Amino acid sequence: MPYNVAQKLIQSHLVSGRMIPGEEIGLKIDQTLTQDATGTMVMLELEAMGLDRAKTEASCQYVDHNIIQEDSKNPDDHLFLLSATRRFGLYFSRPGNGVSHPVHMQRLAKPGKTLLGSDSHTCAIGCMGMLAMGAGGIDVAMAIAGEPFYVKMPKIWGIKLTGKLPDWVSAKDVILELLRRYDVKGGVGKIIEYYGPGLKHLSAMDRHVIANMGAELGATGTVFPSDGEIKRFLKSQGREDDWIELVADEGAEYDLHDEIDLSSLVPLIAKPSSPGNVVPVEEVAGEPIYQAYIGSSANPGYRDFAVAAEIVKGKKVASGVSFDINPSSRQMLTDLVKNGHIASLLSAGARLHQAGCNGCIGMGQAPATGRNSLRTTPRNFPGRSGTREDSVFLCSPETAAASALTGKITDPRTLDMDYPRINEPKEPTVDVELLDPPLPLEEARKVQLEKGPNIASIPEMDELPDELEVPILLKMGDNISTDEILAGGARVLPYRSNLPKISQFAFEIIDDTYYERAMKTKEQGGHAIVGGFNYGQGSSREHAALAPRYLGLRVVLVKDFARIHWQNLVNFGVLPLTFANESDYDLLNQGDTIKITNLKAQIQNGREVTIHHKESGKQLKMNHALSERQVDIMLKGGLINWVKARQKKS
Repeated sequence: MPYNVAQKLIQSHLVSGRMIPGEEIGLKIDQTLTQDATGTMVMLELEAMGLDRAKTEASCQYVDHNIIQEDSKNPDDHLFLLSATRRFGLYFSRPGNGVSHPVHMQRLAKPGKTLLGSDSHTCAIGCMGMLAMGAGGIDVAMAIAGEPFYVKMPKIWGIKLTGKLPDWVSAKDVILELLRRYDVKGGVGKIIEYYGPGLKHLSAMDRHVIANMGAELGATGTVFPSDGEIKRFLKSQGREDDWIELVADEGAEYDLHDEIDLSSLVPLIAKPSSPGNVVPVEEVAGEPIYQAYIGSSANPGYRDFAVAAEIVKGKKVASGVSFDINPSSRQMLTDLVKNGHIASLLSAGARLHQAGCNGCIGMGQAPATGRNSLRTTPRNFPGRSGTREDSVFLCSPETAAASALTGKITDPRTLDMDYPRINEPKEPTVDVELLDPPLPLEEARKVQLEKGPNIASIPEMDELPDELEVPILLKMGDNISTDEILAGGARVLPYRSNLPKISQFAFEIIDDTYYERAMKTKEQGGHAIVGGFNYGQGSSREHAALAPRYLGLRVVLVKDFARIHWQNLVNFGVLPLTFANESDYDLLNQGDTIKITNLKAQIQNGREVTIHHKESGKQLKMNHALSERQVDIMLKGGLINWVKARQKKS
């Protein structure tokens, strides 16, 4: 049977289940990626599991999110992460080395391997012919400990690329076109695989740009073949020996199909406040801007910065515009300096920031109130920028740079200049000075974990009760993101290793009374929340499940879930249920009470769960999608309890 690339990757790592869409499969994980906003919890989970040594081929802890050191909390946690990587045998990418995804691509990614990361944009590394997926931190901790990663077998969605991108159109416009067609739920339950003659015109970093925002489509992952371009990229990084060819077999088929003619694309832009709200730039041209922002994991390549530098070279950005340059890696920044591009940007009036996630996660570079911000970042969910009532547009570096010059949203094709032709350095900088390798085992065993005053152990979670009678504390609509459930930014994320403190910020963007109301229910059996479609889209941060669970959340009733957040809820013992009849959503109101009896037997004996709605007196039918393994996890109150029970039994 001929296989496509995604099927080859899955088949070669399959340890349980069958490759039938919708069936739970277990996959061997070769590599893991953690970043500091999620990694602190992962390291605490490894400690709780009693891990001696990472079982993966390569695992790396990156410090890229929380690099603003306004007080001691972030540097204290960086020391904890350094000690944990030394103890458990992980690589450590120090602050300033860059964003996890491009750095991992440069230094550690290998075609044919699997990668699991506690960051939803881990899927970006699918550009390298890898099966790369985002997951909750505890799933990544399990993978580091040698356990398989369990996921429902996705459908494989083949996207044929033909033609060649025209001038002023780049890789960002390719993924924005797919979001324009299918919106933020289009990839749910799917792996997107790109193939076709158009691939030969896309560099490895172009493919990274496209793969990165597969997360915004809700996809399980994005896969590109490992072809001659990936061989060229690895050779440029001094790693040609890590290359293998991995392409689809002749005659391979896909579960779903689409085609993009690259030559037909135009500059696109996602309007506030969703990555799926995409229109041609010319439709919104002329709107004034406050900020134009280049960089992040969604546009991390050399050409993404160099093309912006060439556009503004010898010119000045418009008065009142903040032109923010967010380098993605130390290697990339060094090459941009060597070739004069940073000088061009600074001379035009740009503001240069350190290599890291920065404004993408709300860590600085927040826009002014009521003003438009154009960003090459992957997300524009409400409040993600750090400004509560933000107005963020997502676009290509070309559109951002052109708009910086004019002070208004500008179709770059209207600039009075030739399109810059960017040649990547023939011998790019290779820099491993800030990437510490794992310690030898005997030396690692002598390392003591350094825990600063901001680190608190994870509280014990109780088992699932057999009867629940709880109030509905929140009722929400569609597309609620994890940024809205638990915000990022410099005010919140420094408490990522302090669950009691970070829980105070839960749902504050939606309802700033939630914390106080939840605390009142915590000792009285907990509470429920209700949502619409695509609940929990966006970031993989497990705190968005863990903090509400700490506050007493026991059950979530929605029309459907985003994959990673659904898994995170299960992992922390919060029962995720979907409406069998979507119209029942309209019956439930904030403040109502629901009752569930015989809960353990209900989830063990079938997919259907009956809840009693006290206000209407009606019995409502709900569904769960838990596997037999996940039912056992739920009964025990979460994955940590499940692991402890297994260890005790063995």
